[in-house]
Amino acid sequence: MTEAQERRVRPPRHRVVVLALDGVIPFELGIPQRIFGRARNATGDRLYEVVTCSARPPGPVRTDADFAILVEHGPEALATADTLVISASYELGPVYETGRLTEELAAALAHVRPGTRLVSICTGSYVLAAAGWLDGRPATTHWASADHFQALFPRIKVDADVLFIDDGDVLSSAGVAAGIDLCLHLVRRDHGTAVANEVARRTVVPPHRDGGQAQYIQRPFPEPQLATTTGARAWALRRLHEPIQLRDMAEQESMSVRTFTRRFREEVGVSPGQWLTRQRVERARHLLEDSDLSVDQVARDAGFGTAQSMRQHLQAAVGVTPTAYRRTFRAEDARQ
Repeated sequence: MTEAQERRVRPPRHRVVVLALDGVIPFELGIPQRIFGRARNATGDRLYEVVTCSARPPGPVRTDADFAILVEHGPEALATADTLVISASYELGPVYETGRLTEELAAALAHVRPGTRLVSICTGSYVLAAAGWLDGRPATTHWASADHFQALFPRIKVDADVLFIDDGDVLSSAGVAAGIDLCLHLVRRDHGTAVANEVARRTVVPPHRDGGQAQYIQRPFPEPQLATTTGARAWALRRLHEPIQLRDMAEQESMSVRTFTRRFREEVGVSPGQWLTRQRVERARHLLEDSDLSVDQVARDAGFGTAQSMRQHLQAAVGVTPTAYRRTFRAEDARQ
């Protein structure tokens, strides 16, 4: 088969279009290219095409740093997006002040096709909200802007504690590096754990961060801490297939259950039980994707004990049963 024939047979890559607005934060603007641009299938083919565009004709776009960036695509590129990512900007003007789109931005967003997956990083959520795409939906933004965001857009259900929110076709991330968490989540959702983990490994970031952005909010008079719960977490991860009690984890750090629970929540942002369930769900997802173990065996190896228990937790986390989840990723493998 010639190269031209291979291109015709191979399905087109999912196109991610990143909107760069004046005042854009370079770090956050680069996240989609770094994460989606590194995602490849088993044969090394790129899984996404990433394009950056401006809300006006091609040209320089100001950043919040001491340099501008040259954007080669205008707003027409938005019409080609399968996923639109809006990065944070410090110059949102009326969007931030009154919740209204400028004429230029409204005209640019009019190019977006129905059915396009919409994603915001940090305060890029203001643009989604001003466009009406978040009305009646859950969303998040940087914790420092959450109260202002909620007051400006009362129809949105704001959660300032999480790293990101996946509401199907509209997703939002919390501040700054949470954009990495959200983009990795999308790669995992689109192509499975193995692909997302490889992207994370090459980017030298954790494939999944525990807790939410609540753990990063500065609180007055924090209690000095010499001990941490890191060792207990490592201990538990090696024993996910075994029954693990809260007192067992507390004993690993020589703490009382009460002290351990408080320290754990302060460090991780969720309770030990919530964290443990999340790790078991991730373990189950990995086994369903990459092994031929029966559903019953996956449930035992992930520490759920029974298939019914795993089914309930997996459905709560990702919205599908173990059998449907495995079928989805086996079908994906067959297409690649």
